[in-house]
Amino acid sequence: MKSAVIVFPGSNCDRDMAVAIEKITGVKPLMVWHQDTDFEAVDFIALPGGFSYGDYLRCGAMSARANVMKEVIKRANDGVPTLGVCNGFQVLTETGLLPGALMRNANLHFVCKDVSLNIANSASMFTSDYSGQSAITIPVAHHDGNYFADAETLDQLEGEGRVAFTYGTDINGSQRGIAGILNAKGTILGMMPHPERMIGSELGGTDGCGLFTSVMNAVS
Repeated sequence: MKSAVIVFPGSNCDRDMAVAIEKITGVKPLMVWHQDTDFEAVDFIALPGGFSYGDYLRCGAMSARANVMKEVIKRANDGVPTLGVCNGFQVLTETGLLPGALMRNANLHFVCKDVSLNIANSASMFTSDYSGQSAITIPVAHHDGNYFADAETLDQLEGEGRVAFTYGTDINGSQRGIAGILNAKGTILGMMPHPERMIGSELGGTDGCGLFTSVMNAVS
């Protein structure tokens, strides 16, 4: 599986994402700089976590308008599997590739710990390897992870099976405990927790591996 990790100024999980992808797929991903306007054809695109552009305007808002995002948006709309984690999830909502918004955590504190996630949909291309599992443990690290959307959008996400993950215990005030959502085609996933940080026993567990193996199996 050939992958690309999009790198913005302030990204701090781009290397973590690259390490995870290479470990699971055996292929080192392209590291694509925010100022690029094009990159090689790939099977999978990842938008990593961090504080892109310092989050000086609004989390993900400046990255959503970076040069490279025109090509990312085009490919994502064409069906290339695309994952946004943490700040990457915020970028996906800012581009309109996913609905809703990520707001300040309800308690206004940065939260950084391992959390239990309920697998709300194990039939997607990002979660198929979790079939038979009801929950996994994945780290979070965010200050603006409070997912918000209007009631109609939330009903649609739930009704169409587009909620991928929910928090076992809602740690940030997210509507209906949502931790990750899919687009209508199921080819784009945005999630606040960091699966790339849970890919080995030395990191505390391997529950993040299933996400990457799911995508790899889906595109192979």
